[in-house]
Amino acid sequence: MTLLDAGTDMPVAAEPAPAFSAATRPAPRISLEALGYYWPKQQVEAFYEQVRQWPADVVYLGETVCSRRHEMRLEDWLAVAVTLVDAGKEVVLSTQALLESESDLKALRRLIDAAAADRRLRVEANDFGAVRLLAELELPFVAGPGLNVFNPQTLDLLAELGATRWVMPAEMSGATLRALLSGTTSAIATEALVWGRLPLALSARCFTARHYRLQKDACAFKCAEFPDGLPLRTREGELFLVLNGVQTQSAKVYNLLPQTAEIVAAGVDVLRIAPRQVGTADVIAACRRQLDAPGSGAAPERDETLAYCNGFWHGHPGLEQID
Repeated sequence: MTLLDAGTDMPVAAEPAPAFSAATRPAPRISLEALGYYWPKQQVEAFYEQVRQWPADVVYLGETVCSRRHEMRLEDWLAVAVTLVDAGKEVVLSTQALLESESDLKALRRLIDAAAADRRLRVEANDFGAVRLLAELELPFVAGPGLNVFNPQTLDLLAELGATRWVMPAEMSGATLRALLSGTTSAIATEALVWGRLPLALSARCFTARHYRLQKDACAFKCAEFPDGLPLRTREGELFLVLNGVQTQSAKVYNLLPQTAEIVAAGVDVLRIAPRQVGTADVIAACRRQLDAPGSGAAPERDETLAYCNGFWHGHPGLEQID
């Protein structure tokens, strides 16, 4: 698909992007990434009921990984969105990052139509097909990490199409980010993943199903048995990757919370945290403490059951931990 060949329904006026300067730049905010794992509907709803009370400013909702996951339908996500909007959150509906069929495209159009009908909601576009549809409806949107923006020209193009915020690729270094932002002519907010497993790849093949010698179309929804993904070890027993259906993640958790002040100084406006089954509230609270007391030197508590990395931000291999 191109940016020029889709239909449209109800054009609406796009909201202009804010013009940021050093003096007028808004205070940095915290976002909660869309849930990447396959949880039962009751657990998902209970989780977001707790999120209403957490100091996260922006909450992303929706299925970004696999269209076969059916516990939460669009109507269910919209019901959760209403409760979060009522709690004062900015709510963004995330699109699927890998579209494989006409049914996936129909689901994308339904999601965008829902956002067009309720202007309290935004859309995170993780595919350029979503960008095309949003641009034709003149809906402001978030350029998600699935778009892989690595140069100021692409960022300026997305801003022209209606993007008011973009999520930098997790593998981008701080130095590259500063250079990119210095070369852009658009006033667009920047968001960065500061805590969570790194999304490494998406594939048409489901590796969780493959692990059980099942075909993708008859996967028995095995990923639901692993609420934080299926750990993959080397022959030597070392944690290597995490399988999450068609998505491959890092086994180590990307943790930039100790570098919060540096990240904000580099131009990041929204600090993104990826949810997991246990401990997400503590991570968000730690991030809030870092933002409320910049320069305090008080590093957030580390979960000793997890292995951490931060190499990408420092221009090193991603698996490295630079202290």
